[in-house]
Amino acid sequence: MKKIGITLILVLMMITAVGCGQKPLASSEGNEQLPDKIVNEQEPQPSAQPDSSQGSSNGGQSEQVVAPVPQMLKIKVYYTDDDIMDLKEMEQEITVEDANPNSKYSEAFKSLQKVSGSGVISLWEKVILNTASFADGEVTVDIQLPDEARLGSGGESLAIDALKATFFQFEEVKKLELTVNGDKLDSLMGHVELEHPMTK
Repeated sequence: MKKIGITLILVLMMITAVGCGQKPLASSEGNEQLPDKIVNEQEPQPSAQPDSSQGSSNGGQSEQVVAPVPQMLKIKVYYTDDDIMDLKEMEQEITVEDANPNSKYSEAFKSLQKVSGSGVISLWEKVILNTASFADGEVTVDIQLPDEARLGSGGESLAIDALKATFFQFEEVKKLELTVNGDKLDSLMGHVELEHPMTK
């Protein structure tokens, strides 16, 4: 009887010991799983970095957009002689920007104002250009006309002819509208009648 009782006690102790031994293992397994969960929760953060790098790559692409290269264009420009009797044709080079198609016409007008050779005079040197724009086959040139820019009847006629010859060399230009501070004047300088618009 004593042996049986001792045996039962030993069996119970072993079961208890085995049960107690498993609980710490379970808890240790739980503890080991916690870092895995933390790692799993932290994993999306690195995945967010490629998004930001993609954003920077997109930004890089926008920075890599090549700006339009200005084009050089040779045109004929018209001046007058020292006696303001005739028009003189000269070749000038202007810069045309693809991003601003109107630059072709503003630069053409500016070329009328500067002389690169001797023996000729600019008829538009003292005129101030406000705008030059093109639409539907028509160039509109708006200017300011200071008193010192005014010419006599012969000079005024040659100035208008020089303007027309310079702009009508462009194939796309069919009409030319000249205004002073936005107004369509009957005469530019009071001597010659001004058409609105002038036609090729």
